[in-house]
Amino acid sequence: MDRNRMIEPLYSDVLRRNPGEKEFHQAVREVLESLAPVLERHPEYAEASIVERLCEPERQLVFRVPWADDAGRIHVNRGFRVEFNSALGPYKGGLRFHPSVNLGIVKFLGFEQTLKNALTGKPIGGGKGGSDFDPKGRSDAEVMRFCQSFMTELYRHLGEYTDIPAGDIGVGVREIGYLFGQYRRITNRYESGVLTGKGVGWGGAQARSEATGYGLVVFTAEMLRARGEDLAGKRVTVSGSGNVALHAIEKAHQLGASVIACSDSTGYVLDEKGVDLELLKEIKLEQRGRVADYAEQRGGAARFVPGSSIWEVSCQVALPCATQNELAADDAVSLVRGGVQVIAEGANMPTTPDALRVLREAGVLFGPGKAANAGGVATSALEMQQNASRDSWTFSHTEERLTEIMQHIHETCHETAERYGQPGDYVAGANIAGFELVADAMVAQGLI
Repeated sequence: MDRNRMIEPLYSDVLRRNPGEKEFHQAVREVLESLAPVLERHPEYAEASIVERLCEPERQLVFRVPWADDAGRIHVNRGFRVEFNSALGPYKGGLRFHPSVNLGIVKFLGFEQTLKNALTGKPIGGGKGGSDFDPKGRSDAEVMRFCQSFMTELYRHLGEYTDIPAGDIGVGVREIGYLFGQYRRITNRYESGVLTGKGVGWGGAQARSEATGYGLVVFTAEMLRARGEDLAGKRVTVSGSGNVALHAIEKAHQLGASVIACSDSTGYVLDEKGVDLELLKEIKLEQRGRVADYAEQRGGAARFVPGSSIWEVSCQVALPCATQNELAADDAVSLVRGGVQVIAEGANMPTTPDALRVLREAGVLFGPGKAANAGGVATSALEMQQNASRDSWTFSHTEERLTEIMQHIHETCHETAERYGQPGDYVAGANIAGFELVADAMVAQGLI
């Protein structure tokens, strides 16, 4: 059977039903391109219309979020929650507060989350949410009022057996606290398992803030190990300088790599001696500064390059940890020219399709986000486990469990790619493995 003839009608239907949602289209296309051999081998998936059902969220919520600023002016934002698929468990996925948030972006994230959560091996489905509210520059009181208004509408759709949000861009421990407080106020119940990413003192998990960055580097190290190499001694660049990037730098250093560059929206800093993580944390977390401030305070070999792409820096390992579609085809060409061996995604879909084609043709190992950055949601599932048993684990125990999960995800993707005749193709391995887990559950449960 012509594989394109099998996939194109499915993709055309997605385009027709979801006009203008380019990020969602991109995410679906990338998965569908991996599925033709699966559908050939498993006709029962086609007979049950699994792909069509998987591409249509079970529920999409869009709601008004009115709130008052400190001057008493009323603002109205839009809130979203896409409960994408619950075949493997309750919906699970973060909330993103950023001006770029719209329904298409939330759907793309929820679609990816469904397959990512399946790969963790934990009983969690996929969902995502957020708002076009921008917490930057807002006071704590303004953020609190917004979060309370957001939760006043969303609470009725949540529950530890229904839908469990977490944090994402713009939603950290502060925002989770305000959301959880409002949920408690409305429901009169202390359901600590209804939100993850909580503070450690009130139901949160040790190592949760580190988990995505740590897990990313563990997955990267496993990719290299499968090829008989080691992360130690490798030159690493990390885009971004937020939570994921900072902890990816930390874990890379722990495993013996040298992180020589990181970035923010103004440009990148190159430090050939290796990024001073403690200084970078102080600037980003305490001073709320930029990477330009790091270069100024570090002095010596550190150099800030404004308005340029970090991907022009020669490296062996590149970890995009900023945002979607940040690594384009020209960037991929620069990385290949600079000797890159491995790229693993710390952000969600940061690599464009054209860039991925360049990397594949060059034989670069590539770890897609749904596998490589699954450590965050995996540790959220561990937080849920602790909440359910009224227990708390040490940092070392949680990190040990995280490492085991990331190694399991790597093994699953690696083995699945080989099983379908595509050895070393982690994109195919992740897409197929995640799809099979969800599809088998959907077939077993009938028309849900």
